[in-house]
Amino acid sequence: MANGARAQYATTAARGASTMPDVSSGMNPSLWRCERCGRAFANRNQSHACGTHDLDHHFAGKPPEIRALFDAVVAVIRAIGPVEVIPEKTRIAFHVRMSFAQITPRRAWLDGHVVLARRLESPRFRRIQTFSPRNHLHAFRLERPEDIDAEFRHWMAEAYAVGEQKHLAKGPGHG
Repeated sequence: MANGARAQYATTAARGASTMPDVSSGMNPSLWRCERCGRAFANRNQSHACGTHDLDHHFAGKPPEIRALFDAVVAVIRAIGPVEVIPEKTRIAFHVRMSFAQITPRRAWLDGHVVLARRLESPRFRRIQTFSPRNHLHAFRLERPEDIDAEFRHWMAEAYAVGEQKHLAKGPGHG
């Protein structure tokens, strides 16, 4: 089931083309696709680690509650819109035009982050890293299903818009 788990979550077209159609409102050009691994990126020659991994790798030896918690996160994102779930070597990325969130399954919780176009203060964020005026990484931890609440869904919706690059149509500090 190595590729079955990945295929269960992947929503993009088959790999192999050098670009893929724009999934946003039409303001952004086509995506560049790595010829070696097939991943699509908003930026040509985006730095990344080529490789094919599966979800089973991330959940091996972990309690079923951790997988159920992850599946609940995926359901939240899918309720917002189509997403590609990309199992990488050390994390699971969520990608539209660009990656906007990630999850790293641990034995008793999920560590993760969302990328927002603004700095958003919340005691639930373990740390916030600012990379540019419209690129702020907000790290969180999910330990139980109740952590996936209205506030969490709001973070994901805002991060999803960043993944679509909608924040680039606005000036810095405008959401």
